[in-house]
Amino acid sequence: MTSLRVRIGILGMVLLAGSAAPTSPAVAATASSPTVEEQRLDRAVPREILERSGFDAVPLRFTRALGTARSYAEARKVVVGQGSALWKRAVDRAQGRGPAGGDLSRDDDRPLYWARLGMTREVRTWEPSFKLSDEQRAALLGELERTSRGQTAVRYPGGDRLKRVLVTGFDPFTLDRDIRISNPSGASALALDGTVIETAEGPARVETVVFPVRWQDFTDQTVERALRPYVKKVDLFTTVSQGRVGRFDVERTNGAWRGGFPDNDDVGVTGMVPVADPASQPQWTTTTLPYKAIVDAATGRFPVYDNTSVTEIPAGGTLPVVRADGPTAGSTARAGGGGNYLSNEIAYRVTLLRDRLGLHDVLPGGHVHTPVLEFGAGNTDPATGAVTDPGFVQNRLDIIAQVRTILVVAVEKAT
Repeated sequence: MTSLRVRIGILGMVLLAGSAAPTSPAVAATASSPTVEEQRLDRAVPREILERSGFDAVPLRFTRALGTARSYAEARKVVVGQGSALWKRAVDRAQGRGPAGGDLSRDDDRPLYWARLGMTREVRTWEPSFKLSDEQRAALLGELERTSRGQTAVRYPGGDRLKRVLVTGFDPFTLDRDIRISNPSGASALALDGTVIETAEGPARVETVVFPVRWQDFTDQTVERALRPYVKKVDLFTTVSQGRVGRFDVERTNGAWRGGFPDNDDVGVTGMVPVADPASQPQWTTTTLPYKAIVDAATGRFPVYDNTSVTEIPAGGTLPVVRADGPTAGSTARAGGGGNYLSNEIAYRVTLLRDRLGLHDVLPGGHVHTPVLEFGAGNTDPATGAVTDPGFVQNRLDIIAQVRTILVVAVEKAT
């Protein structure tokens, strides 16, 4: 989330693991049309963002490399290699390594988003010289999504010298409202990935991954698949997303309900969060982050709140009720403190994973909402506004810095 007009694709996401081609026989399959999300690439703003960051060459180079593949195995090698390289390039740019590639500020998460869509659209619409089954194409898309989101690049050193911290972010969203949008949670992920933060309890290594804003990916268990191997190994985790204007929130309670707000493919889904073993699925999960310490600490420019509100249907009731102090016994979830969109859902899924692994009482983890990333004064019209401005950049830098400080406090107070 250029003048190339590259074709791209996303994830119809079968998310197949393993390095071998699927075992079913390859049959001729017709390439798909670009998704709603990918179609936005042809607008002026995404092209400008890619050009001003130097990322406009990424999809073009990928298209050329993919065109040389003469088998599924060769195509997979291209996808894995260039997906991984895209993530590394985005992290390096955000952290000041290598050329900036243009005048767009290094802290910007949008080049990664739009370049990835350029690559996925190519895979989705590609017509290779060999037979490629639908299953194989979906597997390539899954590999590209995982590698370009840092989900295969999490590395913690051995031993006990460093604390291990896991952080997640999101792509930009509500792009039909303002296609210029950046997501400070994704920007924070790029700025923090692989860094070591110093705390009073010693150094802590931060590893990050980014997730799409698409209901189907979450239905397909992409969160659990990506994070399960690491949740068992880390000392602290926090999922992060963009929330309310002018404030951070540590969300106390997460609800098992999808509210239907449209995602980046303009799809809305309403109903219970679909998880494995739904018979044992709770209506609510809770944070185990040291929320009081985070709220009380001087972490940065924006105030931080312990958000305890939820929306529930009380036991025996039929209508939703807002509760300022959390859910009541036996109630049914309609919104967690973080709402009922994908930010609430990732918090619910990862804290449920924590609990199902028996780690509720020993692993600090939960969700932090950042402030909305706002453009500077005089640049608020999506139709005529610039893609960046000094106020916009400073707001994003301040949010990133405060996320880092919140992590310092969380590590210090949780150990």
